[in-house]
Amino acid sequence: MQGADAAVVRRALERHDPLPGGRGFAGVLDGRLVRDVLGRYPLFSEPDDPTEWSPDPTDLSDPRRLPAGHVRNADANGDGDTRVWSLPDPEPSGDADRAVAAVRTAVVEATDAVDGAPAVAFSGGVDSAILAARTEGPLYVGGFPESHDVEAARSAADALGRDLTVVEFTHADLERAVSELVAATGRSNPMDVGVALPLYLVAERVAADGHDRLAVGQGADELFGGYAKVAAPADDDRLEADTVRGATREVIGELPAGLERDVLTLRAAGVEPVAPLLDDRVVAAALQLPADLLVDGDERKVALRRAADFLPAAVRTRDKKAVQYGSLVARELDRLARQAGFKRRMDDHVGRYIDSLAE
Repeated sequence: MQGADAAVVRRALERHDPLPGGRGFAGVLDGRLVRDVLGRYPLFSEPDDPTEWSPDPTDLSDPRRLPAGHVRNADANGDGDTRVWSLPDPEPSGDADRAVAAVRTAVVEATDAVDGAPAVAFSGGVDSAILAARTEGPLYVGGFPESHDVEAARSAADALGRDLTVVEFTHADLERAVSELVAATGRSNPMDVGVALPLYLVAERVAADGHDRLAVGQGADELFGGYAKVAAPADDDRLEADTVRGATREVIGELPAGLERDVLTLRAAGVEPVAPLLDDRVVAAALQLPADLLVDGDERKVALRRAADFLPAAVRTRDKKAVQYGSLVARELDRLARQAGFKRRMDDHVGRYIDSLAE
């Protein structure tokens, strides 16, 4: 069982408890495959023989993922999956101070509970700064020279009084890593590859430096209203919800797909991810936030920023870019695609370039 003791998972099944404590789980229990409600660990099996299973799809000839929050009986195919957990849907807290205090307590307890001193993926934003401030492992950032993430991480590390290792990317790194990532994750679309590449290249350096774990801030944007589309959902055709809280739950529902990609990416690079901000305590506290503690005007992740009052103000309030843009990976993939003859006038020119590298 990945992530939790069998006794914890068995009790969660008996009580239909989606947040039993910890940071998720996946594996086999009493002849059934099980995967936690947020899909924090990947799990796959053969479609005609669920007894042939693995957390790594490359181990299987025809991997079929177990959806988050489901169980799969060993004598059933994927059509026999049963949902056993769904996220709680509590009423929003009416006491802003109490809601922020609950987030602070959950975040502090979750980060302080991290064993040892894993390396930290550090972009300089509030999520990774929380990890840097409350753990002792070395900080790493990756990007092309003069990228936003590298500059932001340098200034934030200075504010925190921490050393920082900068992993500078090259075009050769991208060309080499793309095929490795596609093989590891089974994904070749530009968005997934663009997000995964910076993680992979940083994690490779972390592993080369002798570390076997990497603390990441995954989950904070989804749980705490970090995406621009959540701020004005009624005007965004990417969302079905038309309220901030509804949009937040909608993007939380996208977590299993992204977490599968990220876990497989980091493991392929040689490290195990540690995600304290996906701890059940943090999830439970985030689900109770009212809309104005998620988004307030131009400010996003309101409650998380207020809760992180142990950070310097300049770090706590800093906005960040999505990793594929902040690292300049998306820009340079586009440049490489055009240099290889895949012009922008072509449909999905970057995707075609990625496919050519994967082949």
